Amino acid sequence: MEYTVQKLGRMAGVSTRTLRYYDEIGILKPARISSSGYRIYGQAEVDRLQQILFYRELGVGLETIKAIMTAPSFDGAKALREHREKLLEKRVQLNVLLSNIDKTISLTEGRIIMSNKEKFEGFKQKLVDDNEAKYGKEIREKYDDETIKKSNQKVASMSREQYDEVTKLANEVIETLHSAFKTGDPAGKLAQKTADLHRQWLCYYWDSYSKDAHAGLAQMYVDDPRFTAYYDEKQPGAAEFLRDAVFIYTGTKK
Repeated sequence: MEYTVQKLGRMAGVSTRTLRYYDEIGILKPARISSSGYRIYGQAEVDRLQQILFYRELGVGLETIKAIMTAPSFDGAKALREHREKLLEKRVQLNVLLSNIDKTISLTEGRIIMSNKEKFEGFKQKLVDDNEAKYGKEIREKYDDETIKKSNQKVASMSREQYDEVTKLANEVIETLHSAFKTGDPAGKLAQKTADLHRQWLCYYWDSYSKDAHAGLAQMYVDDPRFTAYYDEKQPGAAEFLRDAVFIYTGTKK
């Protein structure tokens, strides 16, 4: 079977504009261009679009998807199994949130008593799941399961205030990084502030902090295209700049 951009868009539930954009950024090229100038998609492109939409459903950005799917090591069958695992995790998360909503409705109707801790069940688990979705595979290649387990337990035991703080801090790291990048000086005041904010952010997840581990993680941001794509999404070169700033912050030599 072959599909024009309009037929593929209708079948997949995406706009023709989206498909054209995917072509422009190189994430989904048509199989060929017809003599009339129309994009024509075959089975391989249909399967590739399905993979892209799975990643999008899991909240993965396009630059990261492109880095994953264009990597020489990309395995479509393995990716589908990973999609299934992530969607099952997402279903568990949704069930927890639905239960939370049902309890809250019962609370407002005066039928039950609900503790403040119960009111935030599900939100911290989402933080763990989001972190796992973004970094899980790469982190597990670098650190042992026990280290990751302790990190997830630390997140799960966060208070609501800590949860809000780490969410705010994550945004502050990116904002400060972009401002520091414009200075072009990884040793500068803004860059070193970024490195310190990054350390503070890590300490919400890590059981213990070390300069060597911090520097190692910063290097991984540059070595792994999925990490690079996350930090470079709005500012190309930001991942490498952050690595350099962290190296200076931790006294690590390149």
